[in-house]
Amino acid sequence: MTTREIALAWRLFEANWIPLAAAGLALALVLATTGFSLTPGSAAVSFGFVTVYTAFAYYNALASHRRDPKVVFALGSTAQIVMATVVMTPMTYAAAALNLPLQDSLLQGFDQAMGLDWRAYLAFVNDHPLIAMVLTDGYGMIRWPVFVIPVALALAGHYRRLQIFTLAFTLGLIATTIISALVPAIGTFYHLGLRAADYPHLNPAAYLEQLRDLPPVRAGTLRQLDLPALTGLVTFPSFHAASAVLFAWALWPLRWMRPIAVVSNGLMLAATPIHGGHYFIDILGGIAVAVAVIAAARWASRIVAAQAAREWQGVPEPDTPVFVFARSARAGAETGPRA
Repeated sequence: MTTREIALAWRLFEANWIPLAAAGLALALVLATTGFSLTPGSAAVSFGFVTVYTAFAYYNALASHRRDPKVVFALGSTAQIVMATVVMTPMTYAAAALNLPLQDSLLQGFDQAMGLDWRAYLAFVNDHPLIAMVLTDGYGMIRWPVFVIPVALALAGHYRRLQIFTLAFTLGLIATTIISALVPAIGTFYHLGLRAADYPHLNPAAYLEQLRDLPPVRAGTLRQLDLPALTGLVTFPSFHAASAVLFAWALWPLRWMRPIAVVSNGLMLAATPIHGGHYFIDILGGIAVAVAVIAAARWASRIVAAQAAREWQGVPEPDTPVFVFARSARAGAETGPRA
């Protein structure tokens, strides 16, 4: 990999702070203008994690005795992905607080129009305890790729793909939050008058957490948010479904990871209707969001690459450290042509 390719990935990394800053500003405005607040201790821990990882990423990029791109991008991208999650999860609560009419009947109608029977799927999974157990583990697969993907792609030298994934992940969170505000729903179990306790082989803990928080948020009685205890209040489109596509796409260049990516994310998709209390249309919506944000992130990457190519035209391959070159080349382009 050439110095220019690594420098381009660094530019993409720095550009990824733009949507994160916009999301952070939106959260700050919500906290300043509504009754929502974050529990100080949990907020300090969450944002402290992001700050520490970011600081180490920039230190490794700019310190003269370090500058290992594997370390820089693994730390920096992890910080950005966690930042997106920390900022956007409470924003799903703000979105739900708009209290627009619930659209469960509409979503269920889409399922029926497609000939998909959610009750039959629920009964099938509950009647097969081994499948139920596997899907319970599958639903939790959303956690590990957040930390594994930055490390795996950085170690393999796929720095640009890592930045595209990070941007797509952020855009996916933003998109699902906005859409969920416009198409709010309480989920399948409640809408169909079913109790999770009547299905002994199932443990839809994530849905029950949403069912715990959504009514008081819509009623205006839940406004203090403890970040580690939050669950995303999103039904349509499913971010679990979007994540399954995003994670599989990110890991696809790593041949040894492909079977793991296919199995784990396939299980997450299969588990989402039950453990997330999602309609099947939610799954299709999440997949559509993932495809759209990957396309958007790739387009943004091409824009940044084209700009960098113009700035670096006629500049010889640098012998300066890559992260210094990424900045000095930009500075040179802004001040005029070199002699």
